[in-house]
Parts: sequence; structure tokens; C-alpha cells
Amino acid sequence: MAGRTTDVQAAFDEAVNMTAGELERWLDTEESRNAGRREDGGETIGHRSGRRIVELLRAKRSELTPDDIAHMRRVVGYVHRHLAQRPAGDVRDTRWRHSLMNWGHDPLKD
Repeated sequence: MAGRTTDVQAAFDEAVNMTAGELERWLDTEESRNAGRREDGGETIGHRSGRRIVELLRAKRSELTPDDIAHMRRVVGYVHRHLAQRPAGDVRDTRWRHSLMNWGHDPLKD
């Protein structure tokens, strides 16, 4: 189990290329709040995930729970799937990029 946890953490570190501070500032923007799918008309799934990612980035690895590791795995899967759907052209001001950024990955940093 420990080896798989380490693998998930390494994949998370690779997928999430924004710092906790960068992500926190991004989550405070209107673009962030408007990107993604809403559940019950409230906060978007990606925005809620972004807040959790900030917590994970600031957490001590030794204190991560199985639920934290599961969320890290979900983040890795989302980022990989979404990157495979990159639209053509300039993506700077697209919902595609904004959604990825809610999940901690800025494709312009690649």
C-alpha cells in the first residue's frame, strides 16, 4: 500500500503544477468560479476540488489520509483526461484552461 501511495503522490506532484498560493489566488477570480459543472446550482466541482488541492499542497505528507490520497488520484485522472482534450489554437482565455486551473494545472506552464 505504501508504494502505491507514494506513486499517487508522485503523479499528483507532476499533474499539479501550480503552487498553493497561485491556486488560491486563481480560485478567488470570477473566471475560476464560472468554469466547470455545478452541482445543485452551487460551487462547481472543480472549484471545490481546487480548495481541497490547496489543503493537500500545504499538508504534511505523513499526515495524509486515505481520503486525501483518493482525491489526489482523482486530480491526476482529471488532469490527464482533460489535457488529452486540448482544443486547437490559443487556450489562454478558454474554459478548458480555466477548468484545468481549478484542478491545479495551468497548461500554459507546460
